[in-house]
Amino acid sequence: MMYEHTHNHLVHHQQPVTMTMDTMKMDMIRRNKRERNKESNNNNNNNEDNNNKLRTVDLSCMSLESLPIPSLDLATISKLDLSNNNLQNIPESLTARLLNLTVLDVHSNQLRSLPNSIGCLSKLKILNVSANFIQSLPQTIENCRALEELNANFNKLSKLPDTIGFELINLQKLSVNSNQLVFLPSSTSHLMALKVLDARLNCLRSLPEDLENLVNLETLNVSQNFRYLDTLPYSIGLLLSLTELDVSYNNIKTLPNSIGCLQKLQKLCVDGNPLASPPLEVVEQGLNVVKEFLCHKMNSSGDQSSKKKKSWVKNFVKCGTFQGRINSGMKRPQHDGFTKLKHQSIDGLASPGGFMGMLSPLRIFSPRRSFS
Repeated sequence: MMYEHTHNHLVHHQQPVTMTMDTMKMDMIRRNKRERNKESNNNNNNNEDNNNKLRTVDLSCMSLESLPIPSLDLATISKLDLSNNNLQNIPESLTARLLNLTVLDVHSNQLRSLPNSIGCLSKLKILNVSANFIQSLPQTIENCRALEELNANFNKLSKLPDTIGFELINLQKLSVNSNQLVFLPSSTSHLMALKVLDARLNCLRSLPEDLENLVNLETLNVSQNFRYLDTLPYSIGLLLSLTELDVSYNNIKTLPNSIGCLQKLQKLCVDGNPLASPPLEVVEQGLNVVKEFLCHKMNSSGDQSSKKKKSWVKNFVKCGTFQGRINSGMKRPQHDGFTKLKHQSIDGLASPGGFMGMLSPLRIFSPRRSFS
């Protein structure tokens, strides 16, 4: 009986011990879960704290000739406005430490160059360096691959970095008007995210040939290059997203017939060119008539005589912008064997022989006529 009693006693005490172990396991599981949740919350709070620490610093319109020694951590700045001062340079060491900068505005200063360390700004999305005296952009700007908008208007740029189009793959707006650019680098045609290209008021002599790669381009402005720009590439007709095209006040005598294939085009400005094709009486009828005229020329056997022209037509047909003939139901404009259109007078449009009149200040700065 003693043995049995002892055995029962042992059995009697083993059961609570087993239950205690199960309870301890559950407690440990719950404790670990709470600790994981707490750690996750701490990480989220830290991220929120880091985001809250990022700040905008506005030092604009303070007549600064040099930058003061910053009293805060430069890595906490997300937006920096240094515009409308008298800055002649930006220190390399300062730019290199702006690791979280997304917007940099230094317009309207006395800058003659940008620091090479601008390439350290890997998060930079908007850069405004307009209204300075910058003659060239540093090659390192190609490292700013998050850049979406570059404004370099009203400087003294004579060229852009040769490979800029291969690196700035997120660039959506490129504004380089009012400079001294003679050419746009051929790599510009690889800016596939680009929506706006503004290169007016330069000395452009031509545009890159392979414009068809700019599949998202909506606005192209190459106006007021005056006597320098006298031709447009045939590939302009493959800018499938183009809605606005401004080629006014140049020396263009013939518009590429491929423009007739721009199905989304809503606004075309051609004032101030010595146009012979399309002729003045066609231009006066508006955009749709111009496109009809150009499409008809493109469809004519004479326009497809060369191998190059034939290859372009194949590209247009492949993209669905050219069907070989016009099916819009509009009355076809006629010229040189077609029915001559009624002549209407128009202010601000140069006649084929009236190029000198384009240089008149009244013509240049008066409101430009466009049609849609």
